[in-house]
Amino acid sequence: MSYFSDIYNGIKTLLRGMQVTGKYFFNARKEIITVQYPEEKPHVFERFRGEVVMPHDENNMHKCTGCQSCEIACPNGSIEIIWDRVVNPETGKKVKQIDKHIYHFSMCTLCNLCIEACPTNAIVMAPTYESSVYDRSQLTKVLNKPGSKVHPDVKE
Repeated sequence: MSYFSDIYNGIKTLLRGMQVTGKYFFNARKEIITVQYPEEKPHVFERFRGEVVMPHDENNMHKCTGCQSCEIACPNGSIEIIWDRVVNPETGKKVKQIDKHIYHFSMCTLCNLCIEACPTNAIVMAPTYESSVYDRSQLTKVLNKPGSKVHPDVKE
């Protein structure tokens, strides 16, 4: 008797699955949800985290003081700051000046810990999503532009 009850239960569950599938088949979305990628760009949400960038203003100035808190906060070492102490001509004191702010995107997990650790908000996450390259060395970027200076309003 259990043989026939197993067949009955099998047919019953099959029809239940077909009912769920049929509901989605006949009540499908009417709008187009497919994006033809190279020609059409998908909508990027404002909270999307693509890569770390250092914004510069029109005078080629940034807010990074070289405090290295982003480098310390990074769990896998994808940020590297090369700096030197130079004498400030106005005060005569030695101040820290960054030479290169290097970002290794190939090692980054996009965890946002470096952004949270930065006291001057010098680095932000950009909404870039097209990051594929043929050569891995292109994923290492220098964030500060050549000849850029620290904004005078930023205090160390």
